[in-house]
Amino acid sequence: MNAIITGAASGIGQASAMALARSAQRSGKAANLLLIDYAAEKLGEVAQSLSNAGFNALPLAGDLSDPAFVDTIARKALTEFGGVDTLISNAGVIMTAPLTEMTLDEYDRMFAVNTRVTWLLAKACHPMLRESKGAIVATASISAREPTPPHGAYSASKAALVMLVKQMAFEWGPDGIRCNCVSPGMIHTGMTDQVYSDPARRSDRARHIPLRRVGSPEDVARVIAFLASEDAAYITGVDLPVDGGVLMTLMPTLRGASVPT
Repeated sequence: MNAIITGAASGIGQASAMALARSAQRSGKAANLLLIDYAAEKLGEVAQSLSNAGFNALPLAGDLSDPAFVDTIARKALTEFGGVDTLISNAGVIMTAPLTEMTLDEYDRMFAVNTRVTWLLAKACHPMLRESKGAIVATASISAREPTPPHGAYSASKAALVMLVKQMAFEWGPDGIRCNCVSPGMIHTGMTDQVYSDPARRSDRARHIPLRRVGSPEDVARVIAFLASEDAAYITGVDLPVDGGVLMTLMPTLRGASVPT
């Protein structure tokens, strides 16, 4: 397996790198991982941890909002691995500001990192993915389906990502390339640590989740690894919620029902 994983320095990206490597190992395949993030020091630590576990992991730090860096990633994968069969577009940013206060730079950066980079990176890797009959998995969000105050254009950027991946699945299916999304719900990552490190707030959130717990990066990573694997060989164009059942609670709540105890 030759994989690119963005946002790999922490959270879902870091967990996905390990999940992919272990999945390849169980299948008797070598795991070559190109890890991408802007946090160079943390990324190096993740790469070293994977290398210590016996996997070939290379860190490459840079800004995914820069199209030139995206081209560098594709060239690096070709040079180091000879190609790519797995692309995990996981990196994302979130800005806390209502639409009336959000700046143009903040809006543009969210779309650049949350949406545009998946297209640019998939496009740059398309020849390699076509040759390998590979898989793309992007990390969207349940926010793609519902507004998420006070995060301005975050929901819009993730909704656009879901449709982009569906479009790629339709256009690139004849090339043998599978394209899918996962949409995490309430997951405790570095991005959400301010909320979930508070026991009271974590407990309050958990009681609204049918499975009664906040998710972990590993919960999402295992689904990403599945969608990237041969076990999902006939699945494409799917947006799969990994949310403990949160999305299905909206209509019962509106009708006055509470989440069952």
